[in-house]
Amino acid sequence: MKPRLALTMQFPAAKAYPSHKAVLPRATVARWIKAALFADAELTVRFVDEEEGRMLNRTYRQKDYATNVLTFAYAESEDDPVAGDLILCCPVVEREADEQSKPLAAHYAHLIVHGTLHAQGYDHEVESEAQEMESIETDIMQSLGFSDPYVPLT
Repeated sequence: MKPRLALTMQFPAAKAYPSHKAVLPRATVARWIKAALFADAELTVRFVDEEEGRMLNRTYRQKDYATNVLTFAYAESEDDPVAGDLILCCPVVEREADEQSKPLAAHYAHLIVHGTLHAQGYDHEVESEAQEMESIETDIMQSLGFSDPYVPLT
């Protein structure tokens, strides 16, 4: 049986980034998340501007810059349901997609898959864990019809 998803989406940055909201319909974001879920989950996906992204990264990670995706996972044990917030910083995602010559939707899909895996306890701080997580991400992205996000486009 496929995992169930309770999804909340928030677009406070939507006015400034209407082209982003256009590539992020709820059904599409839900499909990307469900492809990366291994258990039922309750997730909020919030799309923010650079100011909010920087403040959150500084407050919770002590890094004074906006990053592409932040994941706040709330399960305290493996027995707890998957619950979390994925925060995506629109200008950073757009800049990275341009730099990597990737379609905006493809980069969002990758970062949402990446964040969803983090919400389930996956990490990439240790090389062996990073390899496992990247392999899972690549398989999921390819199952969604995207190319390997870790292979540069030529």
